Formats: sequence, C-alpha cells, structure tokens
Amino acid sequence: MRWVAHIAINAVLLLALAGYFDSIYLSSVGAALVASVLLSFLNTFVRPLLILLTLPVTVLTFGLFLFVINAITLAMTAWLMGSSFQIGGFRAALFASLAISLFHLIIESVRKEK
Repeated sequence: MRWVAHIAINAVLLLALAGYFDSIYLSSVGAALVASVLLSFLNTFVRPLLILLTLPVTVLTFGLFLFVINAITLAMTAWLMGSSFQIGGFRAALFASLAISLFHLIIESVRKEK
C-alpha cells in the first residue's frame, strides 16, 4: 500500500514540475503514472548499481553526488518514456530531482510526526 501511495505522490510531483518548468513535458496524467512506476523501478534496480559504481565520488562530495544520480535516473525515465515525458536537459533533471527529493523529505517528516 505504501508503494502505491509513493507512486501517486511521485505522479503528482511530476505533473506539478511539468507545470512549473517549461523544460519538462508530460503528455497526460496516465503518462505521469507510468513515469512514476518506471522511476520507481529504476530507483529500485539501477540506482543502487550507480551508487556502487560512483561510491568514491559520492564519499568525496559528502553524498551530494546522490542528487546527480537521482537526476540521471529521472533522465533515464524520460528517455524510456519517449515523447510522452520529456526533460529538456540535465539541468532541468537536476532541479526536478532536487525538488522531488525536497518534497519527499517534507512528506516523510510529516508522516513520522504522526
């Protein structure tokens, strides 16, 4: 049940980011849901491999390189989605991944207070 809520929250965040940033395009709510599911799978399977491969850089940057890895997984999601989800460059992916991370941090802190 928590995974479904996480997918829905990511879909809403992606739709909000698409409305806020001109360089992010989502064709529909369904595309946002599919992108959210795909991003979840990439975060589950590809992100740990990327973290392992870039561990020295991540340690040297005190973990800030994880934002770059998040941007890479978001860009991979857009690439896999094709024309229904587009990100206009790495900078947009980085800002979007920072915003998603910030919103998830806020949501988790509110959830833990209850």
